[in-house]
Amino acid sequence: MKERADDGRAIKSNETLFAIVETLTETGGAGVTELADRLDLAKSTVHKHLVSLERRRYVVNDGHQYRLGLQFFNTGVSVRNQYDVYHAAKDRIERLAAETNEAVWLIVHENGRGIFLYGVSRNDSFSFDSTIGTWVPLHANSAGKAILAHLPEQEVVEIIEHHGLPSQTENTITDEETLLDELEATRERGYAMNFQEDMRGLHAIATPVIEDGRPIAAVTIAGAANRLTEERIDAELCEPLFEAVDDIELRLVYG
Repeated sequence: MKERADDGRAIKSNETLFAIVETLTETGGAGVTELADRLDLAKSTVHKHLVSLERRRYVVNDGHQYRLGLQFFNTGVSVRNQYDVYHAAKDRIERLAAETNEAVWLIVHENGRGIFLYGVSRNDSFSFDSTIGTWVPLHANSAGKAILAHLPEQEVVEIIEHHGLPSQTENTITDEETLLDELEATRERGYAMNFQEDMRGLHAIATPVIEDGRPIAAVTIAGAANRLTEERIDAELCEPLFEAVDDIELRLVYG
């Protein structure tokens, strides 16, 4: 019984620590009192966790408030470097951005969500500093739909059951049957489309990176809706996108 109680306290302590980190991420920095109020915790509890995080350089105290430390950046870079697809895709994505003069993103998926792993823009339309590392729902963007289209349908249904189909804009697909039809169309077309489904004014296309028969990532070309028209997508963008993904897949196989 004592061991079970100790386990329960450890789990609660870990949850508190992560809640503090997530709150600092959202706020950009906060003092002990603000954190305690936001999380409904005793100030002594918050302070104890902050001291532990500061000791390991995960937070810093500037004298007025605590904020996340660069140790998180170091950890994030290390995590990204563990993805073979990042190394296989990085310079090819840069080349594709130069060829198309549009933003190009590499998105991977984990636990039913997508995350921006890398991106390049040649037209200053997007700020990648605030995008890299962002989690996104798979159903509401072209990369996510490209990935979903090549997963087993039962796995797709399980992702929908777990995460739902929340609306991002008025164009987001929020019905399961409609989404499954769209994924079928994506497979037939060879690429996924996003016409202002996750951001007003943004159009994008994407195709998956396949390794060992499974989609491990997707490459997206994105830009302003008035530039990424259906005509331009068909005439100028599909072929360079397909060629880039083919190159990435070959690099994953042969290094």
